[in-house]
Amino acid sequence: MSSPAVAQHLIAGELVGEAAKERRNPARLDQVAVLSPEGGKAEVEAAIVAAAAAQRSWADTPAPARGAILLRAAQLLRERSDEIAEDLVREEGKTLAEATGEVGRAIGVFQFFGSLGWASTGSIYPSSFPGTTVTTRREPLGVVALITPWNFPIAIPAWKAAPALISGNAVVLKPAELTPMSATHLGRALHDAGLPAGVFNVVHGRGRVVGDALARDRRVAGLSFTGSTAVGLQLQQTLNSRGARVQLEMGGKNGVLVLDDADPRKAAQVVAAGAFSLTGQACTATSRVYVTPGIRQAFLEELTTLASGYTPGDGLDAGTKMGPVVSDSQVERHVSAVQDAVDAGSRLLHGEPRADGLYFAPVVATEVAHDAPLATEEIFGPILAVVDVPDYEAGLAAINDSPYGLTAGICTDSLAYSTDFTNRVEAGVVKVNRPTSGLDLHVPFGGIKDSSSNTFREQGHSATDFYTWEKTIYTGTD
Repeated sequence: MSSPAVAQHLIAGELVGEAAKERRNPARLDQVAVLSPEGGKAEVEAAIVAAAAAQRSWADTPAPARGAILLRAAQLLRERSDEIAEDLVREEGKTLAEATGEVGRAIGVFQFFGSLGWASTGSIYPSSFPGTTVTTRREPLGVVALITPWNFPIAIPAWKAAPALISGNAVVLKPAELTPMSATHLGRALHDAGLPAGVFNVVHGRGRVVGDALARDRRVAGLSFTGSTAVGLQLQQTLNSRGARVQLEMGGKNGVLVLDDADPRKAAQVVAAGAFSLTGQACTATSRVYVTPGIRQAFLEELTTLASGYTPGDGLDAGTKMGPVVSDSQVERHVSAVQDAVDAGSRLLHGEPRADGLYFAPVVATEVAHDAPLATEEIFGPILAVVDVPDYEAGLAAINDSPYGLTAGICTDSLAYSTDFTNRVEAGVVKVNRPTSGLDLHVPFGGIKDSSSNTFREQGHSATDFYTWEKTIYTGTD
């Protein structure tokens, strides 16, 4: 057994903190995967002081020089990819292929935003006043806080930090308690790439302590959060009360509509990939599918066969297609949700309401009512509720009848249905004949309803909008 990895705070360019808190490997609960420190208000204060002291100089650094540091950080992440991916598997549980892909995503994010150091950030407008030029420029917010989840422990911190940094902000990151090592790797790469001390800080600790302190501190001009809807809405209230900017990416209960004209095998592949990849632990995962009568039997046969191929195992073992659930509390929630569905009359085509440690096999549940908890509540695992609908209109209405609106999909060979669906479905991201999970890094991402604050989008060029404000300048030329 390898020695545990050691995570630390990164404050003012120094790795600090006694690494005494244990995080066990979800696949091998007898192994300690990571040791990390427990931060509190003192560490938050030190990090904010460091960020505030470093921010102005960082903003004054020419944008191409800022971009060069992000590009160098991307290269360091690439050189360290194998180590980072293996640590990610041990602390979060996903497969090595998934972890390697996630590290690659972080690399791509830093490459994309690093290249924006050479991009235009303003505009020139005609003026109605004689002898006058009107221009605009983007200014950084100042000090920003990031609160990130455990399911993408290096990709999400990267896609929040990179646009913040290239825009000239200083950052304080509070990563998830379950995945401290991935954030430490990210901080080390930025530090080793030449980022000035204090521009990027990491404070580990509990959300109700570290996260709350960041949200309430008036020196923090903006906060970007990914996590549960309940926590996100509480943070929004706190930030709004003091006039600070807030960005929320929260829950999802993503539905896919499968129509009679779809190929049943291809539709099953789309749904299975969206539901069971990443152990279903993604905000964009497919968790409910609506099926019309003509394709139901053939589709379910294909789907059940595919589900049987997602046997959970250690993500570091060759051939493992699905890793364990991340924690005891998550697996207990999965078991309870499936048992309640069975008790309510649902039929399980695959899986059962039990787990072996943190290994939980995919569940395909049929005869699920439209308003059943399995079809309406976010469970965040490899559990798929199959709901029968008579036709396209009923399926579209059912997908829209949700407090969430993150991703949605349709499987059809009809251009008319696919076009109408993309126009009328209530979701921030729409997939046609593609899994609901899986996103490009260069295009906007975000939801509506209770899935998002629906103000600023993440990823792509749009991501820098949250971290900047626009200044309009009139210059007399005569």
